Amino acid sequence: MIDVTTRHLFFTGKGGVGKTSTACATAVSLADAGKKVLLVSTDPASNLDAVLGTRLGSTPTPVQGVDGLFGLNVNPEEAARAYRDRVVGPYRGLLPEDSIAAMEEQLSGACTVEIAAFDEFTGLMSSGGDATGFDHLIFDTAPTGHTLRLLQLPAAWTDFIETNERGASCLGPLSGLKSQQERYAEALEILSDQERTTLVLVTRTERGALTEAERTRAELQKQGVTNQILVINGVFRATHRDDPLALQLEARGHEALGAMAPGLAALPSIQIPLKPHNVVGLDALRAFFDPAAPPEATAATEDLTADLPRLSALVDEIEADGHGLVMFMGKGGVGKTTTAAAIAVALARRGQPVHLTTTDPAAHLQNTLQEEVDGLRVTRIDPVAETEAYTKKVIERSRGDLDAEGLALLKEDLRSPCTEEVAVFHAFSRVVFSARREIVIMDTAPTGHTLLLLDATGSYHREMTRQSGAKVRMTTPLMRLQDPAHTRVVIVSLAETTPVQEAAHLQEDLRRAEIEPYAWVINRSLAATDTVDPVLRTRAVEETAQIALVQADHTDRLFIVPWAAEEPIGADLLHCLIS
Repeated sequence: MIDVTTRHLFFTGKGGVGKTSTACATAVSLADAGKKVLLVSTDPASNLDAVLGTRLGSTPTPVQGVDGLFGLNVNPEEAARAYRDRVVGPYRGLLPEDSIAAMEEQLSGACTVEIAAFDEFTGLMSSGGDATGFDHLIFDTAPTGHTLRLLQLPAAWTDFIETNERGASCLGPLSGLKSQQERYAEALEILSDQERTTLVLVTRTERGALTEAERTRAELQKQGVTNQILVINGVFRATHRDDPLALQLEARGHEALGAMAPGLAALPSIQIPLKPHNVVGLDALRAFFDPAAPPEATAATEDLTADLPRLSALVDEIEADGHGLVMFMGKGGVGKTTTAAAIAVALARRGQPVHLTTTDPAAHLQNTLQEEVDGLRVTRIDPVAETEAYTKKVIERSRGDLDAEGLALLKEDLRSPCTEEVAVFHAFSRVVFSARREIVIMDTAPTGHTLLLLDATGSYHREMTRQSGAKVRMTTPLMRLQDPAHTRVVIVSLAETTPVQEAAHLQEDLRRAEIEPYAWVINRSLAATDTVDPVLRTRAVEETAQIALVQADHTDRLFIVPWAAEEPIGADLLHCLIS
């Protein structure tokens, strides 16, 4: 297992690399060794409950079957509600109801969600918080882009508070951020202390995952998080030398490791073999770090994939309209970027002008495409660039209406880290409306981050409706997302227990927002190949149960993508997925 000496451990990496499995297995090992451990998920789309087999809440809950292990999920929405109650509560009964309603609406957006979740995070790390008395505090974090944002916030908010002369913020003068300054400073100190904090970079033997791990290593090292170790998960060794797919997958992993960046290769590291079964439940977690002999070959079962349409059928349906927004959503690591890029390339090669964009802070599109494609325009919603442009635009619009004091106050307010969330929302809205004139393929951030963006969209819709009144006709971004003639939402999943469960939860969340998913895509399916390697065949047989479940309970429009022997990077290999 991982050699642990520090109290705080942060597990991070690209979506789908096995952060949750590795974090849970480490927590179980420490607890079995007699330590008292608190395992925390900061992912808005946490799946700790499914992996541990215990329903968790927002306070430390004992994990059934593991003495000394407790878990909790930082729920951004619950945290935001509690935050609003703390801010607005003292004024109930003192101010008119319409004033209270206005305050609550002001605090209903993504800015409040972020600061509330951040308060929960720093509260756990600070002395006297809910984690007091635990030997180890383990954070299972969201995929990299969201995690980098989280781990950079202590420094960002500390700097904002220290240099804020007027006590204002995007959350208003009632937010009481000054009272949190000591907690934020303590969190920053803990993160940069090698004796107290370890960053565990989890990756797989894939170029994209290793590149992401190196980016995270470098960026967090700049933030002072220097005590880092590397876990290489899913290392595959073929046992059937006459299985072409198995041999190609082994060679692909070997090449990826050989091309690892020097800074990443220099870290202390451990390798975890690819498991034949999903890592769900305590038995699987306790065996996670043990090198296991390959299983006996599993007999083939009925092929449930033979009659399922491939991505070419989905491309036909998108092309038929000639315009509209197609959003690819799902858990991190299921292949949203690859699927979105493959469909965009196919449409462009059919002569359709296509706009391919991403809302993911990690922005893997360019690494996936690696080249220009005629007829394909590629953009990203870059948080830094959007924040700069938004800030400049707001200041220029307000310059004629504010005196010097008011302008200085506005500039100070816009320096808040929350401004980024507002700027990203405005950029997202522009892309949504642009699909009236062109085909827009959108690669979204992993589920949790995307749901926060949709929450901001809903908040904006409610505020515009309240301000305009029922007699004014208008169209908000949310209304465009709810319109099936304008927007298709495609949920991407793997045929594995946890991704399917999370995709089902995502579908429920979308339906609550009155957004009906258009289709599901099962990506990287071993069941759709003829592999005979024992490990791969066992995984393929397990997939069939999940595919049957998706068809029976979740969608009647399902597309499948077979596992590609070559990593689909570059336009030609991406186009090979369209078959």
